[in-house]
Amino acid sequence: MAQYIPAILEFFYILIGLLSMMTAVRCFKDETNDARIGTGLFWLILGVIFAAGQLMPYVVSGVLLAVIGVLTLFKQVKIGKIAELDEEQGQRSAETLGSWVFFPSVLLAIVAVVISYTPLGGQVGIGVASIVALIVAMIITKAPPKVAFDDTDRMFQSVGTTGILPQLLAALGVVFNAAGVGEVISQAISGVVPEGNRLAGVIAYCLGMMIFTMVMGNAFAAFTVITAGIGVPFVMMQGGDPVVAGTLAMTAGFCGTLLTPMAANFNALPVALLEMDDTNGVIKAQAPMAIVMIVIHIVLMYVLAF
Repeated sequence: MAQYIPAILEFFYILIGLLSMMTAVRCFKDETNDARIGTGLFWLILGVIFAAGQLMPYVVSGVLLAVIGVLTLFKQVKIGKIAELDEEQGQRSAETLGSWVFFPSVLLAIVAVVISYTPLGGQVGIGVASIVALIVAMIITKAPPKVAFDDTDRMFQSVGTTGILPQLLAALGVVFNAAGVGEVISQAISGVVPEGNRLAGVIAYCLGMMIFTMVMGNAFAAFTVITAGIGVPFVMMQGGDPVVAGTLAMTAGFCGTLLTPMAANFNALPVALLEMDDTNGVIKAQAPMAIVMIVIHIVLMYVLAF
């Protein structure tokens, strides 16, 4: 079964690419958008990268990413005309469905977790679960396929350029690690953390994950660099259990995710979808819990990892 995983994942990438191209076509046709050419090009290029990335040389993908970066820099990517929501119909549907409206979301999580324990793994699980949840949602709501396409376009355009930030930041983490940033951090920390002091090492590891995640916007991107630079020399080589320490370090990084606008999919996306006036409103609401949780992580790592 494992040999089919790359093909299945490629199918999901192609599907995402085609949906992005659909948004591109709609943007090109939208004469109400004064940046329709730039917006259409952004979604078209992004769709090509997702759908045909495996077939393109790396340099071509890099050039295309640079192009969409330029389009973003010069503010040529804007929200155009999207399908309008009928609030009265939505309210009636919500009253009719009741709590069943949450069933597709719960089902998505359950299916994804179940498949993650199979040889297919978590990535395939998320893709399969998303399709299953979409089908179930359409059955429950009795929505025609057009609604799914309209809502996909609305989500793509509402999220906008921040939608590609997680992928770029994850790639940046790999680049940082290859460039030896972890070694630089290790040398800097060695002058501050007393040798053999486990508590200081744990504090540095957890806070390093939180702070670097705030910079990178992604705990996965920060994990490689901070674990190599702080976790291994100051926690694991001092007798810390790598499994326990590594697991807690990852979730400590998520405390940083709650505190940074760089975590676009967590903090910028809700602001865009909910049309909030305060662009940092989500972060402000999450900050107290993030601070409490980082303290708890430090205690847990110090107690459980040694």
